Amino acid sequence: MDELLRTIGQIRRQINPNLKIDGILFTMVDARTNFAKDIMALLRNSYTGKLHIFEQNIPFSVRAAEATVAGKSIYAYDPQGKVAAYEKLTEDVLRGERQRGRDQSLSR
Repeated sequence: MDELLRTIGQIRRQINPNLKIDGILFTMVDARTNFAKDIMALLRNSYTGKLHIFEQNIPFSVRAAEATVAGKSIYAYDPQGKVAAYEKLTEDVLRGERQRGRDQSLSR
């Protein structure tokens, strides 16, 4: 993660000074394993306060791979499936964008 952040910093300095990170999103999470729980806890402890960490996790799902092979969106292929969690993520991102818009209008 530190290497990724250094690379993003370089890109910001050399190519795109407007590049922003919305946050950390855990994907392909198998919450049944201690390994996944440990990694998420480590990242939360290390980066809370530095980067936004999305509350929503995207779970591992074979159905997502099947949807890709079928040429369908996960919503069309398995609308009630656990990977439809992207919808909750979208709501979180949009809420954050609206909040940033309000914050910017207040600071003017």
